Amino acid sequence: MSVQRFVEPQTVADAWRDLAEDPWGAKVIAGGTAVVLMMRQRLLAPSSLVSIRGIPALRGIATADGVVRIGATTTLSEVASSPEVRRHAPSVARACALVGNPRVRNAATLGGNLAEADYASDPPAALAAVGARCTIVGPDGQRTVPVAELITGFYETVLAPAELVESIELPAPAGERREVYLKYRSRSSEDRACVGVAARIDLDRGRVADADVVVGAVASTLQRAPEALAELRGRRLDAEAAGSVARAYAAAIEPMHDGRGSASYRRKMIQVFVRRALLQITDEAGGEDA
Repeated sequence: MSVQRFVEPQTVADAWRDLAEDPWGAKVIAGGTAVVLMMRQRLLAPSSLVSIRGIPALRGIATADGVVRIGATTTLSEVASSPEVRRHAPSVARACALVGNPRVRNAATLGGNLAEADYASDPPAALAAVGARCTIVGPDGQRTVPVAELITGFYETVLAPAELVESIELPAPAGERREVYLKYRSRSSEDRACVGVAARIDLDRGRVADADVVVGAVASTLQRAPEALAELRGRRLDAEAAGSVARAYAAAIEPMHDGRGSASYRRKMIQVFVRRALLQITDEAGGEDA
């Protein structure tokens, strides 16, 4: 199968209509860093390509009522350097800055990164940890999906064939927030993570009001262990608490085995980097045990 149709819609409505004309053979393309590579490797053979890069409504970063809205075709470089994102969700900016190299980040888009659902990519974990949401549009209208629920498997998402990501929203924190994203590479020859850990805590008078830790690159979907975080609420985050949560995460997650690390190695690195991420937050919050 070869590409028989290439269209460049100018509105979001036109885009999903173009997708609906060829629901099983059409692919959305924005930056092209994933789709083009997969086509060259003959992993994808779309009959239609729908380029959404030229749709003005899908690009840019804006803040309203404390919520940062990022258009789906905003590049990773733009997200990483955005003052709004760096102020509001620094871990998201950091995760976007760690993807690939400058040439990739200057072309790759945040919406495309999420829609690709690459298990070893950096932004999904950071976005999920801060409670980011995706606005999805298609023939049946508009819906909102938490980033934590978007990816359902290896390169699989909740997106229907004629749907596309319109924007990503970073909700405003209720109070004081600390967050971090740490990426561990086991192979110096490539940028893909062996383990990625995004940690976020919301503080109330120095004590943990809410917390989330999301681990990426270790399984087909983002990994969380909410029960391990329950013990943090209402207490100060210190080295003892960080170590306890890290051990619980290592026990709860069933990591995969691939060329970047065995399951047992990944389990050890999950414990190391969950603890390290929480201690880094503790240090930023002025904790004595960091």
